[in-house]
Amino acid sequence: MSYSETIKTHYQNQLKDIRDAGIYKEERFIHSSQAADIEVEFPTGSQLKKVINMCANNYLGLSSHPDVIKAAHEGLDTRGYGMSSVRFICGTQDIHRELEMRVTEFLGTEDTILFPSCMDANAGVFEALLTSEDIMISDRLVHASIIDGMRLCSAEHDTFKHSDMEHLEQKLQLHQNKRIKLVITDGVFSMDGDLAKLDEIAALCDRYDALLFVDDSHASGFIGKTGRGTHEHCGVMGKVDIITTTFGKALGGASGGCVSGRKEIVEMCRQKARPYLFSNTISPVVVAGVLEVFNILQGSTERRDKLEKNTLFWRKGLTDAGFIIKSGESPIVPVMLFNAALAQAVSKDLYNEGIYAIGFFFPVVPNGQARIRTQISAGHEMEHLEKALEAFIRVGKKHKILGLSKQDIIARYGL
Repeated sequence: MSYSETIKTHYQNQLKDIRDAGIYKEERFIHSSQAADIEVEFPTGSQLKKVINMCANNYLGLSSHPDVIKAAHEGLDTRGYGMSSVRFICGTQDIHRELEMRVTEFLGTEDTILFPSCMDANAGVFEALLTSEDIMISDRLVHASIIDGMRLCSAEHDTFKHSDMEHLEQKLQLHQNKRIKLVITDGVFSMDGDLAKLDEIAALCDRYDALLFVDDSHASGFIGKTGRGTHEHCGVMGKVDIITTTFGKALGGASGGCVSGRKEIVEMCRQKARPYLFSNTISPVVVAGVLEVFNILQGSTERRDKLEKNTLFWRKGLTDAGFIIKSGESPIVPVMLFNAALAQAVSKDLYNEGIYAIGFFFPVVPNGQARIRTQISAGHEMEHLEKALEAFIRVGKKHKILGLSKQDIIARYGL
């Protein structure tokens, strides 16, 4: 057979090395709906444990909102379970176009096209728009899906240091002769939680006749005064040429994504983006649920405001306790531990305390940047956060990391 013992042993040894290095990723099984409180089975076969979820992308607490669930049921009853087709053949319903128009209105763009996921949107957009005559200039910390999308495109690729505007300007000057210059950034960087300097980036794009692309997956629905996203927060609505985002985080938490922006750019994606042309469209159930999410968001900023309050409490609490966190204002709050095995141990101890928070380490983040990435939700009540903070402090004391500097932690645990 082609799968020989030699090949099998090769992969077994690689998996053993991952385990021995303390960076093996184990999946937990959730036996409840997504919420602030969840029931988890870990390790496999163990007794179910009720824990506070501190690591979901459920920023607005809408994943199990009764009105969203009701709308999804109605979508199932009236439009069916799935389309069994791609959009341009027979996979487009009236509600798909309705959602595209709602997204366009919400983001303040000209048009929108739906994709099965934001990863698919990022995989399709660059190849559909650019050729070898063009240049992509990306922040060095953009999301992995953007990196994968750029790899599929024949345009030249260059990078600028993270949020370094002077370096970005140097790259724009260097590539002035290119037909199309596309500056690429996350709106909120998913691992660190910091926001792109979109006002400064947009000004540079204007100065050097460049297009601006923003993946706002970790911002849509809650960043900005009315939750429109990073472009609202930075005062550049209407100045971002391409926005990609997801419905799998704050906007309902199910699946699906989109490209939103200039009308001609969206139409090019509709004609040429391969994940759009060759993947089934989003399920009607999901579309109906997301439409209800927009009804909720446009009716009130209550959830967005609660999330902001929760985030301020959590950031202050961790800082006052002596943890090292990444500075910022988003609900993504990384607790820096620098050592992968330490991150795994802290995560396990937190779980034993009733707190579900996962350790992140290479290759998800760079070597020496291991962390517990906490994520705050409007679904968290203050008692959730207070209990979680108390547990973090107990675990921090156990590992003797409270009040230590990065250098102290590395000296004790290594990289």
